[in-house]
Amino acid sequence: MTNIETARAIPGAATVRARVRIPLTFPDGYRVEAEVTTFHGLADGAEHLALALGEPEPGGTPLVRLHSECLTGDVFGSDRCDCGPQLRESVERIAEAGGYLLYLRQEGRGIGLYNKLDAYALQDQGLDTYQANTALGLPEDGRDYTAAAQMLATLGAPAIRLLSNNPDKAGQLADLGVTVTERVPTGVHLSPSNVRYLRAKVEHTGHSIALDLSVPLPHSRTA
Repeated sequence: MTNIETARAIPGAATVRARVRIPLTFPDGYRVEAEVTTFHGLADGAEHLALALGEPEPGGTPLVRLHSECLTGDVFGSDRCDCGPQLRESVERIAEAGGYLLYLRQEGRGIGLYNKLDAYALQDQGLDTYQANTALGLPEDGRDYTAAAQMLATLGAPAIRLLSNNPDKAGQLADLGVTVTERVPTGVHLSPSNVRYLRAKVEHTGHSIALDLSVPLPHSRTA
């Protein structure tokens, strides 16, 4: 579960800072154009982005992904997590359905890049992804989605279909006044290097990932 225990505060207004169209090309050749929005007045002061992709059907509910930045997975292709494949999948699915990808600057579930790499070292010693964070004196999951709720309000999306395996995202958004009409799971992006990581998310925080938990974990030092 998240370690954020303070009461949810309904966010104040954010405003659009700028909009620009950017063509996206992924390593497998998939291409799509996104309209990228930046904001003034986000609660945490971070430089979060909203990527508008595709066109929702008239009167339809946009498909939205809250994607936390992961330099190692999104940029360098690390398969210690499933972040890079989830980003690639989400962009295509949102482009097909119409909606938004919110790219949130929340590296390492909110603990930062250097701390995330320190946690990797502890995972190599046998801790899972949540145990490693707490061993460093950090929250299991330090993410707060107040800024995401502000972004959705500014974009005119008070109700969304949430593309996520994480029940905490839906819960926080609901507490912040966003109506989540449906939580749509992503695919399962399994590799020998991330099976312990995915299994911890299923067992510890109830992520909706269709893993066979009866299969023994590999004898691997990575998590």
